[in-house]
Amino acid sequence: MNDSLFSLPSASTDIPRNIKVASQIRTIAFSIGSLKLALRIEAVYKVLKQTPIYGTECNPSSNGDRNSIGIAHVGDREVTVLDLQQRLFHRDRRSETSLDNRYLVIAQTEAGKLCGIPVEAVPTLMEVPLSTIRPLPDSYRHAANLEIVSHVAVLPQAESSLTLFLLDANQLPA
Repeated sequence: MNDSLFSLPSASTDIPRNIKVASQIRTIAFSIGSLKLALRIEAVYKVLKQTPIYGTECNPSSNGDRNSIGIAHVGDREVTVLDLQQRLFHRDRRSETSLDNRYLVIAQTEAGKLCGIPVEAVPTLMEVPLSTIRPLPDSYRHAANLEIVSHVAVLPQAESSLTLFLLDANQLPA
Protein backbone atom coordinates (compact mmCIF):
# COMPACT_ATOMS: atom_id res chain seq x y z
CA MET A 1 0.00 0.00 0.00
CA ASN A 2 1.37 3.41 -0.91
CA ASP A 3 0.66 5.88 1.91
CA SER A 4 2.51 8.64 0.06
CA LEU A 5 -0.30 8.90 -2.49
CA PHE A 6 -2.21 11.19 -0.15
CA SER A 7 0.41 12.72 2.14
CA LEU A 8 1.70 16.23 2.38
CA PRO A 9 5.44 16.97 2.37
CA SER A 10 6.91 17.00 5.85
CA ALA A 11 7.81 20.25 7.56
CA SER A 12 11.49 19.48 7.07
CA THR A 13 11.08 19.41 3.27
CA ASP A 14 12.26 22.62 1.66
CA ILE A 15 9.30 24.06 -0.23
CA PRO A 16 9.67 27.47 -1.82
CA ARG A 17 7.24 29.90 -0.21
CA ASN A 18 5.63 30.80 -3.55
CA ILE A 19 4.49 27.20 -4.20
CA LYS A 20 1.09 26.32 -2.78
CA VAL A 21 0.78 22.80 -1.37
CA ALA A 22 -2.62 21.19 -1.96
CA SER A 23 -4.67 20.50 1.12
CA GLN A 24 -7.15 18.34 -0.76
CA ILE A 25 -7.33 15.96 -3.68
CA ARG A 26 -9.80 15.97 -6.56
CA THR A 27 -11.68 12.75 -7.14
CA ILE A 28 -14.63 11.38 -8.99
CA ALA A 29 -17.01 9.52 -6.71
CA PHE A 30 -19.61 6.89 -7.53
CA SER A 31 -21.70 4.28 -5.76
CA ILE A 32 -21.37 0.54 -6.12
CA GLY A 33 -24.07 -1.12 -4.07
CA SER A 34 -23.90 0.34 -0.57
CA LEU A 35 -20.30 1.58 -1.01
CA LYS A 36 -19.24 5.04 -2.11
CA LEU A 37 -15.98 4.74 -4.07
CA ALA A 38 -13.67 7.34 -5.56
CA LEU A 39 -10.75 7.60 -7.96
CA ARG A 40 -8.20 10.38 -7.98
CA ILE A 41 -8.90 12.63 -10.96
CA GLU A 42 -5.34 12.03 -12.24
CA ALA A 43 -6.16 8.32 -12.62
CA VAL A 44 -9.33 8.93 -14.68
CA TYR A 45 -8.77 8.38 -18.38
CA LYS A 46 -12.36 8.91 -19.49
CA VAL A 47 -16.01 8.50 -18.48
CA LEU A 48 -18.23 7.13 -21.23
CA LYS A 49 -21.84 6.28 -21.73
CA GLN A 50 -21.84 2.51 -21.28
CA THR A 51 -20.43 0.53 -24.15
CA PRO A 52 -21.06 -3.20 -24.63
CA ILE A 53 -19.02 -5.40 -22.30
CA TYR A 54 -18.06 -8.91 -23.40
CA GLY A 55 -17.26 -11.91 -21.23
CA THR A 56 -18.89 -10.77 -17.97
CA GLU A 57 -21.35 -13.64 -17.73
CA CYS A 58 -21.66 -15.12 -14.25
CA ASN A 59 -19.47 -18.14 -14.86
CA PRO A 60 -18.15 -19.90 -11.77
CA SER A 61 -14.37 -19.76 -11.65
CA SER A 62 -12.09 -22.39 -10.18
CA ASN A 63 -12.33 -20.84 -6.69
CA GLY A 64 -16.14 -20.63 -6.72
CA ASP A 65 -16.26 -16.85 -7.23
CA ARG A 66 -18.23 -15.28 -10.03
CA ASN A 67 -16.30 -14.00 -13.01
CA SER A 68 -16.27 -10.22 -12.71
CA ILE A 69 -13.84 -9.46 -15.55
CA GLY A 70 -14.89 -8.48 -19.05
CA ILE A 71 -13.60 -6.51 -22.00
CA ALA A 72 -14.87 -3.47 -23.88
CA HIS A 73 -13.80 -1.88 -27.15
CA VAL A 74 -13.00 1.82 -26.59
CA GLY A 75 -11.84 3.53 -29.74
CA ASP A 76 -8.90 1.52 -31.04
CA ARG A 77 -8.12 -0.03 -27.64
CA GLU A 78 -9.36 -3.01 -25.68
CA VAL A 79 -10.16 -2.18 -22.06
CA THR A 80 -10.36 -4.69 -19.22
CA VAL A 81 -13.64 -4.15 -17.34
CA LEU A 82 -14.00 -4.96 -13.65
CA ASP A 83 -17.64 -5.33 -12.58
CA LEU A 84 -17.39 -4.28 -8.93
CA GLN A 85 -21.10 -4.89 -8.34
CA GLN A 86 -20.55 -8.53 -9.19
CA ARG A 87 -17.16 -8.83 -7.50
CA LEU A 88 -18.06 -7.20 -4.19
CA PHE A 89 -21.73 -8.15 -3.80
CA HIS A 90 -21.96 -11.28 -6.02
CA ARG A 91 -24.89 -9.78 -7.93
CA ASP A 92 -25.20 -9.57 -11.69
CA ARG A 93 -25.60 -5.86 -12.49
CA ARG A 94 -27.42 -6.63 -15.74
CA SER A 95 -30.43 -7.94 -13.86
CA GLU A 96 -30.80 -4.62 -11.97
CA THR A 97 -30.50 -1.91 -14.63
CA SER A 98 -30.57 -1.54 -18.35
CA LEU A 99 -27.36 -0.96 -20.25
CA ASP A 100 -28.74 2.34 -21.54
CA ASN A 101 -28.61 3.91 -18.06
CA ARG A 102 -25.01 2.97 -17.23
CA TYR A 103 -21.63 4.60 -17.58
CA LEU A 104 -18.10 3.28 -17.83
CA VAL A 105 -15.39 4.95 -15.74
CA ILE A 106 -12.05 4.19 -17.33
CA ALA A 107 -9.05 4.39 -15.02
CA GLN A 108 -5.46 4.50 -16.18
CA THR A 109 -2.55 2.99 -14.25
CA GLU A 110 0.81 4.73 -13.95
CA ALA A 111 2.02 2.30 -16.63
CA GLY A 112 -0.72 3.53 -19.01
CA LYS A 113 -2.93 0.42 -18.86
CA LEU A 114 -6.70 0.94 -18.81
CA CYS A 115 -9.42 -0.61 -16.65
CA GLY A 116 -13.14 0.14 -16.90
CA ILE A 117 -15.62 0.15 -14.03
CA PRO A 118 -19.37 0.11 -14.86
CA VAL A 119 -21.37 2.56 -12.70
CA GLU A 120 -25.08 3.34 -12.48
CA ALA A 121 -24.90 7.15 -12.73
CA VAL A 122 -22.52 9.86 -13.87
CA PRO A 123 -19.75 10.13 -11.24
CA THR A 124 -19.57 13.22 -9.04
CA LEU A 125 -16.51 15.45 -8.91
CA MET A 126 -15.45 15.77 -5.25
CA GLU A 127 -12.66 17.58 -3.46
CA VAL A 128 -11.52 15.51 -0.49
CA PRO A 129 -9.48 17.18 2.28
CA LEU A 130 -6.21 15.35 2.95
CA SER A 131 -6.93 15.60 6.67
CA THR A 132 -9.88 13.19 6.23
CA ILE A 133 -7.89 10.49 4.41
CA ARG A 134 -6.20 7.57 6.11
CA PRO A 135 -4.83 4.21 4.95
CA LEU A 136 -7.26 1.32 4.98
CA PRO A 137 -5.89 -1.51 7.16
CA ASP A 138 -4.61 -4.48 5.15
CA SER A 139 -6.58 -6.90 7.33
CA TYR A 140 -9.86 -5.20 6.37
CA ARG A 141 -8.89 -4.90 2.70
CA HIS A 142 -8.29 -8.64 2.42
CA ALA A 143 -11.23 -9.76 4.56
CA ALA A 144 -13.70 -7.52 2.71
CA ASN A 145 -12.34 -8.33 -0.78
CA LEU A 146 -11.23 -4.68 -1.17
CA GLU A 147 -7.64 -5.20 -2.36
CA ILE A 148 -8.15 -2.42 -4.92
CA VAL A 149 -8.92 0.12 -2.17
CA SER A 150 -5.94 1.82 -0.57
CA HIS A 151 -7.42 4.57 1.61
CA VAL A 152 -10.63 5.68 3.27
CA ALA A 153 -11.92 9.19 3.85
CA VAL A 154 -14.56 10.08 6.40
CA LEU A 155 -16.27 13.31 5.39
CA PRO A 156 -18.53 15.08 7.89
CA GLN A 157 -21.96 15.96 6.54
CA ALA A 158 -25.07 17.58 7.98
CA GLU A 159 -26.71 14.54 9.57
CA SER A 160 -24.02 11.86 9.37
CA SER A 161 -20.62 11.26 7.86
CA LEU A 162 -19.84 9.97 4.39
CA THR A 163 -17.34 7.12 4.16
CA LEU A 164 -15.50 7.23 0.85
CA PHE A 165 -13.26 4.34 -0.21
CA LEU A 166 -10.41 5.49 -2.47
CA LEU A 167 -9.47 3.09 -5.25
CA ASP A 168 -5.82 2.60 -6.21
CA ALA A 169 -5.81 2.56 -10.03
CA ASN A 170 -2.53 0.63 -9.99
CA GLN A 171 -4.27 -2.28 -8.21
CA LEU A 172 -7.01 -2.58 -10.83
CA PRO A 173 -6.70 -5.42 -13.35
CA ALA A 174 -5.50 -3.98 -16.62
